[in-house]
Amino acid sequence: MSYYFGKKINAAFDESVSKVTDELNKEGFGIITVIDVKETLKKKLDVDFRNYMILGACNPSFAYQALLAEDKIGTMLPCNVIVQELVPDEIEVAAIDPLASMQAVDNPKQAEGGDQVRVKLKTVIDSL
Repeated sequence: MSYYFGKKINAAFDESVSKVTDELNKEGFGIITVIDVKETLKKKLDVDFRNYMILGACNPSFAYQALLAEDKIGTMLPCNVIVQELVPDEIEVAAIDPLASMQAVDNPKQAEGGDQVRVKLKTVIDSL
């Protein structure tokens, strides 16, 4: 089982980040963290890197259910979605497959929620 699913699209980087955010919102996810990897690496290491964003997506109702069922599940939240520019106007968007990460959790209550989140994240990627 792969730990992510993704898709390549032809679009500008900023436009892609905006589109991904909109599609996540349609599926009930908010963005609670944004890591600009390019900016961070430049600031911390003074190295140049391609446009690369990590969006921490959270669906509050699923997160709440997961936390009630397994108090350490917060170590796996939020669901990360990346947007990276491979070459100008060629973007790859990828999302964590929550079922892959949930395999490490020995709690059957998590499987159902993980499956539902997987379907929603897959819908986001497929809609791009």
